[in-house]
Amino acid sequence: MTRRAQDNTKALDAFLAAKFEIDAMLERLATLSADHFETSPDEIHWGHVGTLNHYRAKLREITDSAFKEGEHAI
Repeated sequence: MTRRAQDNTKALDAFLAAKFEIDAMLERLATLSADHFETSPDEIHWGHVGTLNHYRAKLREITDSAFKEGEHAI
């Protein structure tokens, strides 16, 4: 019995769509960061710190998973 080569076109399309979406999100975040998250030094308050810490925690989850670090370390 011979096996047919598996057609992964749909999986590849879905993978690339997700990758392009991630790339767009990263580009938007980099732009927002370059603009100091649309704040000026005179406007900074603890709410801004909390927001950035929230963003950082979410990004840490992603990078830890992607690079097998933190709680995802092997």
